Amino acid sequence: MIAAVLGSGAWGTTFAQVLADAGCTVRLWGRNADVAQQITTEHVNGKYLPGVVLPESISATTDVAAALDGVDLVVVAIPSQSARATLEPLRDLVPPTAVAVSLMKGVELSTDRRMSEVVAEALAIDASRVAVVSGPNLAGEIARRQPTATVVSSSDPQTAALVAKACSSGYFRPYTNADVVGVELCGAVKNVIALAVGMAQGRGFGYNTTATVITRGLAEISRLGLALGADAETFPGLAGMGDLMATCASPSSRNHTLGKHVGQGMTLDDAITATGGTAEGVKSCRSVLELARSVGVEMPITEAVVGVLHGGLPVDDIARGLLARPQRSEGVRGDA
Repeated sequence: MIAAVLGSGAWGTTFAQVLADAGCTVRLWGRNADVAQQITTEHVNGKYLPGVVLPESISATTDVAAALDGVDLVVVAIPSQSARATLEPLRDLVPPTAVAVSLMKGVELSTDRRMSEVVAEALAIDASRVAVVSGPNLAGEIARRQPTATVVSSSDPQTAALVAKACSSGYFRPYTNADVVGVELCGAVKNVIALAVGMAQGRGFGYNTTATVITRGLAEISRLGLALGADAETFPGLAGMGDLMATCASPSSRNHTLGKHVGQGMTLDDAITATGGTAEGVKSCRSVLELARSVGVEMPITEAVVGVLHGGLPVDDIARGLLARPQRSEGVRGDA
């Protein structure tokens, strides 16, 4: 298969490697001409993935029409909040039989659309031709070919199977499922929970607090997902707990890192600069909260993160606010 990967950042470049190692010919598109030249001629992406030698079957270009010409797969690995504006001008360039793959994790501001919905609308293709990939997939570890698994989800089983075949290798194991709603919500909200974990650790709190935030964070993800029709089995799986654990525990997670900077007293702008790259949860936390409110779901951790990052709430008020909530039995449905 021939694949175009839109986005030459760390995750886009890493997934291009995954596809190439699985036997695909890969064209990587990005706006940075120096990065594209280096990938094509030197087989490295020193800016976003230093120290990793890429397969020679990956080429890179700044010409998006050339990247998309005759491809079987269009993989989207760009910041979620700019996806629609980037993709809409490309709709006439995508081959009519190509499958689109979203690597993005977020909920679109102003529309509350999940990323697969944004991709389908922006490219004017049917949802059956869209798949999402999500799981405990930290780019740096995968780029070093450390073993991991992921979930490929689509409303069409044939689409999911096609994408799974395209990215299956000795170190990257895809599982398929049909719960696109659950998989995408897990991917979006785990970034918000990772911000909260980072903030708590930045304040000096230990493993008990971390475990509490992660566990109650999974409950928030599950409540929202169930309210929107997701499958309950998704949440304890790779796309749910698996991705949540990796993102909340790893120092290479940008959302965790940014949250830690904020917890240590940095302003949001300074934390973004210090983190480098895109921490999707910073913007998506607001759209996730809007989505939750629209279906009457309480998400206190998400609400606290929004308050700290965008509402002037002191970081120390997160823990106090969560612990001061009314006592209830533990569960997923209805409790907060």
